[in-house]
Amino acid sequence: MDSLVLDYRDPLFSVIIFFTLIFLISFITYSFGVYKEKNARKDYRELLTRFELGKLKEEDYVHLYKTYNLPFDSILLLASTFVHKGNYNKAISVYLTLLEHVTDRVKKEELLELLGSTYFKGGFLQRSKEIYLRILKFSSRNENALKHLLIIYEKLKEYDKALEVTQALDELQVEVIRERIYIETLKVLNNSDLSYEEKTSTLYSSFKLNHIIERLFVEFLIQFNKDFFWKHIEEFDITKFIDLLWYLDFNDIDFDKVSKNKLLNQIYNAKGYLKTCNHSSDFVLDIMIILNRHEHKVPATLDFEFICTSCKHIHPIYESRCPHCHNILTFKVKYNLAKDLNEENQSLQ
Repeated sequence: MDSLVLDYRDPLFSVIIFFTLIFLISFITYSFGVYKEKNARKDYRELLTRFELGKLKEEDYVHLYKTYNLPFDSILLLASTFVHKGNYNKAISVYLTLLEHVTDRVKKEELLELLGSTYFKGGFLQRSKEIYLRILKFSSRNENALKHLLIIYEKLKEYDKALEVTQALDELQVEVIRERIYIETLKVLNNSDLSYEEKTSTLYSSFKLNHIIERLFVEFLIQFNKDFFWKHIEEFDITKFIDLLWYLDFNDIDFDKVSKNKLLNQIYNAKGYLKTCNHSSDFVLDIMIILNRHEHKVPATLDFEFICTSCKHIHPIYESRCPHCHNILTFKVKYNLAKDLNEENQSLQ
């Protein structure tokens, strides 16, 4: 029977002890790992719950990034929700906090771009400009930074610097002809050293070469040089600024010119200023003409909206640069019948 009992000096006994120890160590290690992961998941869920409640703090993002190795892109995705909700200050704080801990150059540049973009969306143009200039110091060919910087210089009316940016973009083989023409036009319009006559002459020369500035030129003429506008009305495409014509004061309209232009005649018959035609080939204008001829005045008018031919977004007011896609001079005028609230209110008084 003694032969059945393993002696501690027996090699087989040592093997059994060895594997037993391995099993115990593996089991303890596994159990500790499961316990640690369970706590980590609990902590992570608590952080996400706080995030859902809008209480996630800036340092929590760093905690997720450094402690739980949450992918950098996932961290940025979480932080970007603040931007989508319009909470730009919160997003800015998160990006600034992350910048203190990120050392990788590519990630740092990405963070700076997000920071610059958020400053831009939040209306902090000077800070946004500083960020994009900082990016260009170590990444001079960053196209995104240059494009944003161009818009910022435009908004800050630093047109010479904006033109310098167009040169840099041109070197990157980015199409900037429209941008350059647009900036040069703005430069003329905002040059206080030029008289209205000098601006008119300069813009007219530019318009004859580049019709893309037509709307800008017409807006200027209607405000500062109506005589020139009516004198050259035949050179313009009226359909591109029918809203401006609709809202013109009665005393600012040259009805001699109107009588010689079919579309102008229809517009001001639809407006109710004239009764010289019975119909229009344009359906909306035709309805307005008929309503104006009704014995009981119907409170109706035209309602205008502007669609960007580039991104197809619709906007209630005209802007030279689309606020959504940032393309320039891409708005097309659309109009429909609407109730004239002003006319209705006057009739009630």
